[in-house]
Amino acid sequence: MNRAANTGMNTATVIGAGFSGLLAALRLRQAGLKVTVLDHLTRAGGKAALGPGEGGWDGFSSGPTVVTMPAVFRGVHARLGLPAPFLSPARPTTRYRYPDGRTFAPEALNVDGEGGADSLEGTLAQLSPQEGRDYTRLLEHARRMYEDAAPTFIFSPPPGKLDLARYALTRGRNAAPHLKLSQLVQSGPHLTPFWLRFATYLGADPYRAPAVLHNIAWVELGQGVWHMVGGLGGFAARLEARARELGVVFEYGTRVEHLISERGRVVAAHTGRGVFAADAWVSAADRSLTSQWLGRGPERQARGVSGFAVQLRFSEDLGQAHHLLFPPDYAREWRDIGAGRLPSDPTLYLHLDGTQGFLLVNAPPKPEAVQDAQEYARFLLRQLADWLPLPIADWHALSPADYARTAQGGALYGRAPHGLTGSLRPDWRFSGLSNLVQVGGTVHPGGGVPLSMLSGWNGAGALLGLGYDSLGGDRSD
Repeated sequence: MNRAANTGMNTATVIGAGFSGLLAALRLRQAGLKVTVLDHLTRAGGKAALGPGEGGWDGFSSGPTVVTMPAVFRGVHARLGLPAPFLSPARPTTRYRYPDGRTFAPEALNVDGEGGADSLEGTLAQLSPQEGRDYTRLLEHARRMYEDAAPTFIFSPPPGKLDLARYALTRGRNAAPHLKLSQLVQSGPHLTPFWLRFATYLGADPYRAPAVLHNIAWVELGQGVWHMVGGLGGFAARLEARARELGVVFEYGTRVEHLISERGRVVAAHTGRGVFAADAWVSAADRSLTSQWLGRGPERQARGVSGFAVQLRFSEDLGQAHHLLFPPDYAREWRDIGAGRLPSDPTLYLHLDGTQGFLLVNAPPKPEAVQDAQEYARFLLRQLADWLPLPIADWHALSPADYARTAQGGALYGRAPHGLTGSLRPDWRFSGLSNLVQVGGTVHPGGGVPLSMLSGWNGAGALLGLGYDSLGGDRSD
């Protein structure tokens, strides 16, 4: 721990104890800074820490449920001196169900070097010949898009104008820049919504998303999906424990009200529990919230999708599985959300993990859209029971108002990634401030736990003048 002596910074405050904030705090502490983490919640994990934390609900997920890009998780454990995480592949990745009774359970093409031709053969066996040709074509297109984009947009610092120009001239054509995602992935009544849904992982309305978001499909279908023992809540607890071992101080129940800056530097945070001062600052909150704390107002761009979730407890062990239940009219769901309404017939995502479960649907980024969260939750449970009856012993609802505790309007990934350049995430800096970086899912490289961790680790590294660290990931992961 000697990097701090070379930076002129001795103390740091990190706002937010989600995955990006935890990684930022750990890197700053490893460099020798005295680090304090502020969070208005009562435990670490960000969106994964919402919901009740007592009455037997400890450890229940309220956000991400599975792991992608496993090399990044292994890299995090290695950098922090923790034992390698135990990850088990989800096979199939997800079980899709359609209103006409059809099911589709694709296997990831490559799971830690396994799979390959056999996995693809098993997936194609579930499809008609034409669907099989479309699936193969679109999977290959997703792979090319991802491998073209990853060196610039994931495993590098926020790209500048020259980086963007180089990508556009050498790789941009493969990203179908003049097409919407819905145009690119047309492949029949069953596969089209299957391909469209991956854009929601970045908070997009898939009917307004640019075609380049098709690259997200490769992360799941090419590289695989994993279960992490203890879940993401347990992972957050391990990161917090390691940070405490190193001397990081956590101040929970501490809500930031505004940030004070002088002569181009943030000097203090006013909170409900007093004033905190530091030499260096990292905000792992929603970028729009940081902008408001700085007195610059909220971001003007449209917000991405929010969520409505129901945490479930079962009376028996149901094992581990992921189900996605499509409605008869997928486009109608997005018309409802675009109009600011809760979907009247939404896609249901169900995660099963032993005696716990997590039911999630897309929702507009407007907490006021929910008039009665309990009633909408009961409606979703009735919808679920028509498809897949489950031994539900107890449940707890989470609405966009709950997600608004960690994100402006409850938008899970910040700005809506729509339009030709909409998928570009903001960089880590606020103009005119030299000692503050913004990290997390609302900025570079994007949303989801692996990218948020890359953001937190490397945004903090940028404050220290360190180079970009891919945490063990690369373009193929």
